[in-house]
Amino acid sequence: MLWLLFGLLFLVIVACCFGCCCEEGNYRSYLDAGVEIQLMRIVFALSTFGLLLLSLTAPNANAWGCKGHQTVALLAEKHLTPEAKKMVDALLSGNPIDPKLKRYCGDSVRDAMADASTWPDDVRNERKNGPWHYIDIPLGAERGSVEQYCGAEGCVTKAITENAAIVQDQNADPAKRADALRYVIHFVGDLHQPLHGATNNDQGGNCVPVNYLRRQARENGNSFSPNLHSLWDTAIVERDMEGADPAEFAETLDALFTRKIADWQKAGIHVDDWIWESHAYAVSTAYGALMPKIPVAASVTVHSCADDNNVGERLLRLHVAAGAAYQELASPVIEERIAQAGIRLAMILNEAAKPMP
Repeated sequence: MLWLLFGLLFLVIVACCFGCCCEEGNYRSYLDAGVEIQLMRIVFALSTFGLLLLSLTAPNANAWGCKGHQTVALLAEKHLTPEAKKMVDALLSGNPIDPKLKRYCGDSVRDAMADASTWPDDVRNERKNGPWHYIDIPLGAERGSVEQYCGAEGCVTKAITENAAIVQDQNADPAKRADALRYVIHFVGDLHQPLHGATNNDQGGNCVPVNYLRRQARENGNSFSPNLHSLWDTAIVERDMEGADPAEFAETLDALFTRKIADWQKAGIHVDDWIWESHAYAVSTAYGALMPKIPVAASVTVHSCADDNNVGERLLRLHVAAGAAYQELASPVIEERIAQAGIRLAMILNEAAKPMP
């Protein structure tokens, strides 16, 4: 909505300027050169201000996007025990989200768990917990302990474990338990997005420009759109949903994976195993199915797409593509990961709701 309002304002100003300039074909009868310059400065200033506003309101990449996270929460809700459902309802209703907080996904979602699922992205910059949303395991890494990849500021596996413990602590401050619950709901979703568990010196695929179907990758201020990460966050997911809302998609996935759910539940809670699953899918599908193939890079520290010899620009020149065949390969993976996230989130919350010994 912000960009639309700004665009309209810009057009009105330009129209006024040229309307005055051109009326009856007599430019100088209405504007002298000094006024012309001042108007041009005003238009330029407003343009710059509008672009600044857009940059400030542009969201970070959020795993699964709004609909994906909400689907995870709604599917999990179907598998909560009565005790867990009671705990979740009490914490969320008794400690509501600040109504003044700007919600990127909006505030029209009526289900409390679905609404909570996107809150951590809304406070990501304010609370400076960006590293909690992912873990950068190099694409070529062999399976082992994930602790070596969890930085000093934390990572998604550690964030889930620590916040689940707070939710389970019935003596903890209720507001802190509610926030911890929102983190758990969100981070379990994040962990199951393959590109939140892998990187190839490219910020989990954010620096991999991809020509997706009919869209051509473009560079804008050293960021790229579409990029591999955004495809897995949102584009492929929402195309696969075929217009369904999160509640309908949750029902679809619940039915689709009915025969596998019992096995997932029987396997128990193993957060480190789950992130290695994501890593494996990143290797085999998210990166592995791209054309042309992107070589596995020797691991180096990357803070932006300009690092590692301008990784983003280098990859842009490769003209990496993800077409209909890629969509067909990725969709079943995404469906299973969202379903697993929902079932496993319910497992964690059911465990947290058990009486403390």
